[in-house]
Amino acid sequence: MTEAADAQGWAETTEQKLLDEALKLSPAHGWTRLMVKHAGKRLGLTEGETELLLPNGPADLAALLSRRHDQRALAMLADVDPASLKIRERIRRACEARLDAASTDEPALRRWLGWLSLPQNLHLGGKLAWESADVLWRWAGDVATDENHYSKRAILAGILTGAFAIRLSSGRKAALQFVDRRIENVMAYEKWKATGGFKPGDWLTQAAGTLSRMRYGRQPAE
Repeated sequence: MTEAADAQGWAETTEQKLLDEALKLSPAHGWTRLMVKHAGKRLGLTEGETELLLPNGPADLAALLSRRHDQRALAMLADVDPASLKIRERIRRACEARLDAASTDEPALRRWLGWLSLPQNLHLGGKLAWESADVLWRWAGDVATDENHYSKRAILAGILTGAFAIRLSSGRKAALQFVDRRIENVMAYEKWKATGGFKPGDWLTQAAGTLSRMRYGRQPAE
């Protein structure tokens, strides 16, 4: 039992160290399998050990980075009592924290987002955006278990995706202005659905379009 726990602890620690190396290497080498191999070598790992830890290579590192930023955002929000804020203020603070959580890794984040914008990686990008939205809604105190659970996360995932692209192309202020304009979408999701404006696949289409525009150097449409 102790050996299993030790092995699990080693794996989790080493994954994070691999991610640290990836953040240093990816601005020059891209978010690629070759970058993953170089990160393992810098830690003194064999190719087999690196593959054992990251069987999906850059996809595993992409997930590790997103989840690290989720946890960093929660740490930034630790002193904030969401119950003391109106719901729109909670979501605004949560989005701001999530953007700031990723800011220290901005050079690597550009490569990360560019890689996620590739057609074969859009599913993973959508999954990670959904996870981040779920983390933030849970912090905000959301306990919905009906279809509202899904629509809230879908809308917020789209907002986060657009905000990140704007953060990298136009800066923090522009990204937060985008969030402020889109908060109304989160607050009015019931009305949006009732008027037929929301379809379950809309947020994925929005995310794909935003990432694509960022990849080719054009500012996302509002």
